[in-house]
Amino acid sequence: MDEPQVLTQRRIFYFWLPLAASWLLMGTEMPFVNAVMARMSEAERMIAAFGVVASISLAIESPVIPLLSTSTALARSGHNYRLLRKFTVHLMFVTTFLHILVAWTPAFDLVVRNWLGAPQMLIEPIRLGLRIMILWSAAIAWRRFRQGLLIRFGETRSVGQGTAIRLISSAGTAALLGIFSPLPGIAVGTLALIAGVLAEAIFAHWVSRNLVNIRFSGIDADSDPSNITYRSLFAFHSPLAASALLFLITLPMISAALARIPDAQIALAAWPVTSGLFFMVRTPVVALPEVIIALLEERGSHIQLRRFSLKIGVICTLVLGLLSFTPLADTYFQSIIGLPEHVAVIASVGSQFGLFIPLIIAWQSWFRGVLTANRVTMAITMAMLVNLLTMAVILFLGVHYQLRGVRIAAIALSVSALMEMLILRLATQRKRLAK
Repeated sequence: MDEPQVLTQRRIFYFWLPLAASWLLMGTEMPFVNAVMARMSEAERMIAAFGVVASISLAIESPVIPLLSTSTALARSGHNYRLLRKFTVHLMFVTTFLHILVAWTPAFDLVVRNWLGAPQMLIEPIRLGLRIMILWSAAIAWRRFRQGLLIRFGETRSVGQGTAIRLISSAGTAALLGIFSPLPGIAVGTLALIAGVLAEAIFAHWVSRNLVNIRFSGIDADSDPSNITYRSLFAFHSPLAASALLFLITLPMISAALARIPDAQIALAAWPVTSGLFFMVRTPVVALPEVIIALLEERGSHIQLRRFSLKIGVICTLVLGLLSFTPLADTYFQSIIGLPEHVAVIASVGSQFGLFIPLIIAWQSWFRGVLTANRVTMAITMAMLVNLLTMAVILFLGVHYQLRGVRIAAIALSVSALMEMLILRLATQRKRLAK
């Protein structure tokens, strides 16, 4: 039997490229929607409310976010597939119920008024946006479960195609409603997001049908060592979900901090655009963990995957530098996004303070992928907890001393991500996983 070939940078690139394209397309979704809303009436108010709605919705969906990694890592047999499907449906019901509680019960006032301290002028737009986003978590859960199956068996191109359909759906909805409907900006923005995720979920289900029929239609042997139990699945996924929840708590945490500084509405309008740029530029590195999970068992993978991760992190950091420190900043924030000059200046300066976020996230992705592939998921939660605590301290100091909000938010994001990366690195060293 021939010895298996060593994993190469070229093969990693072609495996990673559709996933990176998928994340990049998702990264352009929010800036595009913000750009449409910036050209509608009450733009500053609606963009600020949209940012709060997005942060709350993302926090509610946190338990379903790791389904992509969980499905990629564990979908090795028909038994596991059926258990993952059952688990996904349970998560869809739970997160939708939580969303209903926040959008339609007194929990809304508790979360939005008391915890986040949103200005009064934003309350009703936020309420409307949350009610429109009711199907958000369920759609995200199903498409991440099905996309994990595709990644597990190397069909990454279909993931990129699904995201292209999502972007076309969301962008088309935003443009059409922005031009032809009398709806307020918050309704246009949230309807666009829902249209996009529903379209992607439907496509992911459709395109993965043949794979499911081929790979998972048979009866597995009871002794199959890859088979898992619901309890072990829950134990594997829970730390990842906790980590996602802790990360997404940082989003409303930042919104709450920005709401408590001078010129809160301007800061709340600038931050979604700054954070949207961070997300868009770092999307290629966010695609790395699933690549690492899927390819880590191959010969020579550790050195090659680590090298590839570093390269992508450096390239993304250079791109962010160009969009933050050169005349391209004015082009992006004012000409493309359409922000008023005074808001664009705040947003662009904030992006400068987050320059090294892509490189830090690249290292995070390498360590996360290694730990997840080896089923050491609790360390990921501990690292994210350190991230959250670090951010809380920095934001508290920023509010206490009434510092410039968007700058402090970018600094908090950078330093907390760095602390998380160091904890992940320590965990891989202690477990001797990073060869």
